[in-house]
Amino acid sequence: MADWLTLVPALVAIVIVLWRKEVILALLLSLCSAELLIFLQAGQGAGPGLLLDGGIQTLERIVAVTKDSDNARILMFSLLVGGLLAYMRDSGGVSATVKMLVEKGVAKTPRQAGLLTFFISSVTFIESNLSSLTAGISSRGLFDKFKMSRARLAYIIDSTSAPICIIILLNGWGAYILGLLSNYSLGDNAVSVLIGTIPLNFYALFTLTVVLYTIITGKVYGPMRKSEQELHTLSAHTEIDVKPSHPSFMLVPLLTLVASMLGFMLMTGNGRLVSGSGSQSVLYATTLACLVAYCMMLFSKRFKHQQLVDIGFKGMSELLPLVTIVLLSLALGSSLKLLGTGTFIASIVNDSLPLVLIPCLLFLAGGLISFTTGTSWGTFAILIPIGMPMVELLGLPPSLVLAAILSGGVFGDHCSPISDSTAVSSVASGCDLLEHVKTQLPYALFCGALALLAFLLAGVMMI
Repeated sequence: MADWLTLVPALVAIVIVLWRKEVILALLLSLCSAELLIFLQAGQGAGPGLLLDGGIQTLERIVAVTKDSDNARILMFSLLVGGLLAYMRDSGGVSATVKMLVEKGVAKTPRQAGLLTFFISSVTFIESNLSSLTAGISSRGLFDKFKMSRARLAYIIDSTSAPICIIILLNGWGAYILGLLSNYSLGDNAVSVLIGTIPLNFYALFTLTVVLYTIITGKVYGPMRKSEQELHTLSAHTEIDVKPSHPSFMLVPLLTLVASMLGFMLMTGNGRLVSGSGSQSVLYATTLACLVAYCMMLFSKRFKHQQLVDIGFKGMSELLPLVTIVLLSLALGSSLKLLGTGTFIASIVNDSLPLVLIPCLLFLAGGLISFTTGTSWGTFAILIPIGMPMVELLGLPPSLVLAAILSGGVFGDHCSPISDSTAVSSVASGCDLLEHVKTQLPYALFCGALALLAFLLAGVMMI
């Protein structure tokens, strides 16, 4: 079989996400094509039974993913975090926390209102959509009071939530990426590689800097300035429907998650944080946080056991598409490794492409895929199985390559009108969706251009 055919699964994934804008379909068809090529590579002739054999092997490859304990833990965590988010939301804890922060009267000027929004979005780093909803809904009244447009509010929360989640990695983002890295030998511990991306995640760092500049100076540019003049808002605003209870229903499980995550990292790493097992720690911490949230709601006597079970499963069901993406991505990574796709790509790169350009190209590829699909996590699932084999075979800095992929995914997500985070930010702020996309795009493109130059410089200095 010709070596170039090993590129087919990756090309199938990219073409499908650009054409159909469906990550799950792209991953599934890419996995099927990889398994068919593995059969041909093994000397199996093309015949009427090839499609049947390939289909069966695709299912077996997916099943094999769960045989790895780390993979199984990541899949379990992905479900449990949905239950935890549902507990904090339906208990009224999120609503109460928002109400408490607003009623403290800490926002007396437009700058303080913006900084409060940035703070709320930052401290709810556990999940990007939770961050956007919490910060957006809590700050609407403040922005209206100080005559700041909802477009500015949407920009602040959207451009804070994902970047802060990808930098403060004690959340689902960190666990998800650790799961995608689990199949590769990168020289360093996967946790160390992930931590190493923090100072190299240029798009996220530039975006947060520009957000703070906008808040502190009060200056806006481009379409945002026009929105400030016209003060576009929606007449019907979406508010949190759950009646506020007490902030502890959100804060206690959240603090339990963060503190126990650190504790379990130390425990599994024999006292060394970076040596700890990310998959074990996040599963144990999320389980403990779910248990704490469940007990608090049960002992409040406002909820019965069956109600809490229903709430938990409803929350889990909301994340089933994410779990499917994780599962298929892990299976695809295993197939591409066996097929030798990374080896072939690395050989091409080694022969004809300057290695210093690889971070730039991965950043641009990530931006394009994320823009057309509307999902940064799906972009990670497609590019990490392509980029990490280059690290293994060419000796590239793993943190730099990974940071380029992560930055590209978030960059494209910020520019995309079909992104779920874009939609959530628009709803949370009460801003029209297209208004939000139009006003945020110049800021995202500016930070993306800076990040591209930074990755070029980093490639020259580090490779």
